[in-house]
Amino acid sequence: MILPADKPGVPRIESISVHNFRALHDVTFHGLTPMTILLGPNGSGKSTVFDVFNFLSECFQFGLRHAWDRRGRVKELKTRGAEGPIVFEIKYREQQKSPIITYHLAIDESVRGPEVVEEWLQWRRGSKGQPFRFLDFSRGNGRVISGDEPAETDRRIDSNLRSPDLIAVNTLGQLSENPRVAALREFITDWYVSYLSIEQTKGQPEAGPQLRLNKNGDNLANVIQYLAEQHPERLEKIFSIMQKRIPRLERVDAQSMPDGRLLLQIKDAPFVQPVLSRFASDGTLKMLAYLTVLHDPDPPRFIGIEEPENFLHPRLLPELAEECRAAAERSQVLITSHSPFLLNAMRAEEVRVLYRDEAGCTQAVLASDIRGIPQLLEAGASLGHLWLEGHFGLGDPLVNSGAPVISGRRT
Repeated sequence: MILPADKPGVPRIESISVHNFRALHDVTFHGLTPMTILLGPNGSGKSTVFDVFNFLSECFQFGLRHAWDRRGRVKELKTRGAEGPIVFEIKYREQQKSPIITYHLAIDESVRGPEVVEEWLQWRRGSKGQPFRFLDFSRGNGRVISGDEPAETDRRIDSNLRSPDLIAVNTLGQLSENPRVAALREFITDWYVSYLSIEQTKGQPEAGPQLRLNKNGDNLANVIQYLAEQHPERLEKIFSIMQKRIPRLERVDAQSMPDGRLLLQIKDAPFVQPVLSRFASDGTLKMLAYLTVLHDPDPPRFIGIEEPENFLHPRLLPELAEECRAAAERSQVLITSHSPFLLNAMRAEEVRVLYRDEAGCTQAVLASDIRGIPQLLEAGASLGHLWLEGHFGLGDPLVNSGAPVISGRRT
């Protein structure tokens, strides 16, 4: 099956490799599509893969030490029994036809705390060019090549960062003379990784418009206020989508109170008085929160959603999947799930099945590479049915079926 072509101006991650990060001892996800779903039994590593993106996002937004300490430092972060640093390597394109850029980040811990032991950026200019590193740092010392299209002949700037726990891309990407570095910094800083809490969406925050939903959703009322004031047509679009999926729903309002708080209210027919958000359906608020992200006027470059099936009616999940697919034209979307209903709306090329190998480490395989799956799909089977019936060779919590039998390479 041919996947839709990417929009020319949308940055895309083509592959990501992870080493020594919890259960991800050595795993690579090749050929990532605009929308990817991670599937697998409990404990297979889906949340850990999801946290890779959250960890990198926090490193760029709040600093390495914050992200490192919040996860229990090296004792909890490094693969048990592993030697060497934790390594992330991302291959991405800034635009559809631009060169592939590789970003390599290796982190370990010394007596002083976390350190960036190796960090580099490289690309290949032209189909026959040699890979060229235009940023290369170790423990706060290194060099960067300036210019819009850095090459060996361009000016090389040696630099010493203030501390070995500083990420060079995050620091030097703030300078205008490093546009390729700045583009990566902007890309990762803009990632949105959702850890939505329904209880948090029911709060009463201080009034004031906010552009984007927080990870836990505690500013949902502020985002609704922003959309109502600045993008009313976008808010009406969200309401029209929800009205088709949630019976009797009319609209959602964010009302400023005299004490400065913002009150989120849900209006449903035929009642005159709206319902306060804290008494509203969990599923209604969850769908509303996701739609504010998926229909963001200035969408994140990357959107991560963990287990969206919680609190939602199963028949709403294919509808949510289609909203995610539409959003994937402007953002790269990653979803973790157990739901066969969500899976039915996916293509086999978009599904990565995770499992633990005999060493206890996470491995991944494309659903389309599992022996027999393409033939069963061609015969009319659905991915969700095949998943429930155990045709993937793993995922049944009552059967230890081991690794799937694959007809291609692992991803």
